[in-house]
Amino acid sequence: MIELKNISLTLTGRLILNDVSLFIEEGTTSVILGPSGAGKSTILKVILGLLKADSGSVIIDGKNILDETGSDVLDVRRKIGMVFQANALFDSLTVEQNAAYFLKEGSDKPLNVISEKVEEVLSFVNLSGTEKLYPDQLSGGMKKRLAVARALALDPKIILFDEPTTGLDPINTKAVLNLIKSLKSRGTTSVIVTHILNDAIAIGDVLTVINDGKVITSGNLKDILKSKDQFIKDFFYEIFEDASFFVNNK
Repeated sequence: MIELKNISLTLTGRLILNDVSLFIEEGTTSVILGPSGAGKSTILKVILGLLKADSGSVIIDGKNILDETGSDVLDVRRKIGMVFQANALFDSLTVEQNAAYFLKEGSDKPLNVISEKVEEVLSFVNLSGTEKLYPDQLSGGMKKRLAVARALALDPKIILFDEPTTGLDPINTKAVLNLIKSLKSRGTTSVIVTHILNDAIAIGDVLTVINDGKVITSGNLKDILKSKDQFIKDFFYEIFEDASFFVNNK
């Protein structure tokens, strides 16, 4: 579904991604985690095509988007939805209008079809009944769910999430994580960037740990905890309050 091969990217003289290779299987939930500044969000931007890598390949559905131009790139991008860390909602639009925004801008579907789709995605994210509210009337968790609904409206095969639970309380965090889990029922491939290890463990089929723009390790939790890499040991040890969890899973 998604494969990054030997991706390197330098911005303003700084090496942001260093020979990154990553495979994301269709229909899975893949989590990219690591400390702030490790290059996690940059990977999402490369996948989406917002940043072009200096070298390597970004293969989506068999096409290397670094080699594609014009309409071919747009065709690939239409398969991808993005949920930004700050949600990027339009404050002057209602919940309903936010959810419908890209449908109206990017398609020629009749209004009744758009309305049905908006109703469907708002129901899926448990926001039915909020259609006439504005973003400033929503909680942080509701805003995040609205951002997911807007992404889902275009029926993307892939949804990218940048730090989806940052700033949320535990209840809203759980609601958003459960929502991401439920996307599998739609056949959606989810790629999540986070620095919160507990979130990664809760939803990730595959965890990829990066630091200083390099992939340190990738696999399921059990495999990662067998790593002898010192960064992995430090990263997991500091986040788990119970150090025995790490010791017992060496």
